[in-house]
Amino acid sequence: MYTTLVDPVFLKARLAELGGRGAALAEHGTTPDGGVSYRLRHGVAAENLPPAVRTILGGDLTVERAETWRPNPGGGYSGTTRVTIPNMPGDLGGTMRLTDTENGSTLVLDGQVSVAIPLFGGKIEETVADQISRLLDTEHAFAEKWLETHQA
Repeated sequence: MYTTLVDPVFLKARLAELGGRGAALAEHGTTPDGGVSYRLRHGVAAENLPPAVRTILGGDLTVERAETWRPNPGGGYSGTTRVTIPNMPGDLGGTMRLTDTENGSTLVLDGQVSVAIPLFGGKIEETVADQISRLLDTEHAFAEKWLETHQA
């Protein structure tokens, strides 16, 4: 599962199908400890955003997402994710764990969203958290479909 999740071919295919306007694999590289780091760009069309958020952003939502994965000494992998939205104050990030199970793998993501804009911050946090949750669900479905046709 890990080799699929960090494979540039998989990431580009996932972005092509799910990434929205301007989606791209902006960076991808390995780390000396055997891990992988990459940066993804996603787009959400303005028409898919609530009016208040659309007004603040003035158009489409661009999401920059940086992920870093490292092997754990006892097995499995741990990672971090950091999400930024250009021209938007906020803190979006979390941790990830991938472990082997009897029937495959388990991926656990723990994250938080905080946007510091008076009056609208809560609405933006809610919208961004909802968009990220939807994205993660569709990415999961894409990964399952991918694995059905691309297993070694």
